[in-house]
Amino acid sequence: MRSVLDRWLSTKLPEGANPEITSISGTDTNGMSSETVLFDLRWNDKGAVRDEALVARVAPVGADVPVFPSYDLDLQFDVMRVVAERSDVPVPRVRWYEGDESLLGGTFFVMNQVAGIVPPDNPPYVFGSWLMDATPGQRRQLQDETVATLAALHSIENPAEHFSFLEYDKPGDTHLHRHLAQRTAWYDFAKADVGPSPLLERCWAFLSEHLPASTPTVLSWGDSRIGNMMFQDFSPVAVLDWEMAGLAPREVDLAWLIYMHRTFQDMAQQYGFPGLPDFMTFEDVATTYEAVSGYSPQNLELYQLYAATQYGIVGMRTGLRSVHFGEAEMPANIDDMCMNRADIELLLSELGA
Repeated sequence: MRSVLDRWLSTKLPEGANPEITSISGTDTNGMSSETVLFDLRWNDKGAVRDEALVARVAPVGADVPVFPSYDLDLQFDVMRVVAERSDVPVPRVRWYEGDESLLGGTFFVMNQVAGIVPPDNPPYVFGSWLMDATPGQRRQLQDETVATLAALHSIENPAEHFSFLEYDKPGDTHLHRHLAQRTAWYDFAKADVGPSPLLERCWAFLSEHLPASTPTVLSWGDSRIGNMMFQDFSPVAVLDWEMAGLAPREVDLAWLIYMHRTFQDMAQQYGFPGLPDFMTFEDVATTYEAVSGYSPQNLELYQLYAATQYGIVGMRTGLRSVHFGEAEMPANIDDMCMNRADIELLLSELGA
């Protein structure tokens, strides 16, 4: 990989740059949907030696049972580029995109590294981490600034114009309904390999009937959780992982932010750990978002089900991956592949479904 990247970089940098990768490694931090390669680059910049720390994100191959049906890294590259141009949301500087899969086994793009720390996923931060060791005030700072970062992202004007490349090309009266169609297509991809989930089928039927007909559209990050952010001194310094970006209501991101912590918190309590019960609560997130944006979130209970249903698809794909690599047996009931089955059932009950 080092030699391939060296040759490839020589075509991206000015003549005479003579790029050399001085170190290269993988990463043991968060992220399951793409390969992440860290490398240090040294090159000649008009007679001066220049060193840069860079990251390559490489799309997975089908044999690895990817989470998503396709990995449009060029779209992710463009989202990050436009977000940087039109907001103060901290995204790494994207440098180059490569669509030739033969080089590294998949399409990839290169961006600058950012110095910071990430709340861990494996094991989740609620089982013990720098976030658990922080003071309540520090955790509240991280929570509030995360919500403010979402509000800044959602404040980008004319999102349908500037992010038109994210438009889903299926029929739908609103961006929300097209977003729903895109997510159900993702579910169709997942069930093609394992069969339908009666539980998720119930969710899609309920959501299709009850999602609001009209709601303001913003750029939706999609995978809006603190495990996809880097922090310095409890302030966000990088927003990462844009595989799920789209055009949707604000509530899609807010509900996912709340729900992903709820999932980890439930897991902690299941194993007898206290976790962080007062962190990323429904009420606090909604109140903070309204205070910084002037917008009052609507129907967040319903959007929690939307988030839970999508996380159920993640469970179907990662569960199949575990079966594929011999780490688990295929369950008799496909619903059991949804790691959050009990929570989905609870949400359906609370909504009267």
